[in-house]
Amino acid sequence: MAQAQELAASALFRTSPNPRVGCVIVDSQGRLLGQGATQPAGQAHAEVMALRDARTRGHSTQGATAYVTLEPCAHHGRTGPCCDALIEAGIGKVVASLADPNPRVGGQGFERLRAAGVEVEIGDGADQAWELNLGFFSRMLRGRPWVRAKVAASLDGITALSNGQSQWITSAEARHDGHAWRARSCAILTGIGTVLADNPRLDVREVETFRQPTLIVADSQLQTPPDAALFAAQRKVVIYTAVSDLASSRALALAERGAQLLCMPDGQGRVDVRAMIHDLARLEVNELHVEAGHRLNAALVEAGLVDEWLAYLAPKLLWGGAGWADVPSLSRLADAQAMSFQSVASVGDDLRVILRKVGADRLGVDGST
Repeated sequence: MAQAQELAASALFRTSPNPRVGCVIVDSQGRLLGQGATQPAGQAHAEVMALRDARTRGHSTQGATAYVTLEPCAHHGRTGPCCDALIEAGIGKVVASLADPNPRVGGQGFERLRAAGVEVEIGDGADQAWELNLGFFSRMLRGRPWVRAKVAASLDGITALSNGQSQWITSAEARHDGHAWRARSCAILTGIGTVLADNPRLDVREVETFRQPTLIVADSQLQTPPDAALFAAQRKVVIYTAVSDLASSRALALAERGAQLLCMPDGQGRVDVRAMIHDLARLEVNELHVEAGHRLNAALVEAGLVDEWLAYLAPKLLWGGAGWADVPSLSRLADAQAMSFQSVASVGDDLRVILRKVGADRLGVDGST
């Protein structure tokens, strides 16, 4: 199972919107017959890749055991059911780390295997499989993506000076590392303030990637320039707006650049961020990587939508300016948002701190957003 988990992790950048899954097939003596990991959407899942590998090696899988990090699927999606492929290959036992939370699977893969006489066992690796696929599980269980907000700040929490300068507070190594987090996401979210102030591309350039994440822009008044740098990358661009006239010259100019425009107002002239985040599940977004300014960050925080912070902290003190999120000051310490440290690591001269909202990884089973 440890080997299957490694295979699943190797698929980190390529499987979205499907989960990252690994599969290892062994004979009764524990000898490797075949192994594989899930391929890009529309291509083979881990179980099929492992079966193909076994055939390529000239091995029979009759009576073999398949170790897989997630319950084999039982539905026809972009590919056929993996449980059927295992049954047809004569697999005698399936050991899985976790049941699939997808309502179209949800135990049906295990049931179909058992009905065909295949022994099914829940094995090790549940924590690793859960962590690797938090975004997929979030979309299945909460109807929204896992939201990870990235900030680059000084040690005293400043993300930009009062005059707007922000490039660069953190190191080149931190920026390189940030591209890896972009690459693993299904989509990158930014706000119109960032687009107008920095004219960023917000694509993946500094690490090898199989695909460019979708770019999501929250643009209440449809101010995105048609010649913005964000259109340079070959990827899907979705703009959420509060402007209802999507036949206006501004809207048509953006549509001509390939942008998909979605009107989602909150009744106060702004984008309804809660509705937007939940709508991203419809677009099959598992992990949402947020690179925005303190205003959009604040809207997400106040709506209770940020699950995790990816913070790069430079060994600098800037003594004032914009913070992580422009939220009102608290009057009671008891109202502080409880967070847990997931990791702290050195990246170049900076610190990378991953903070997770306490309870967020229960993914709504306790009734949370």
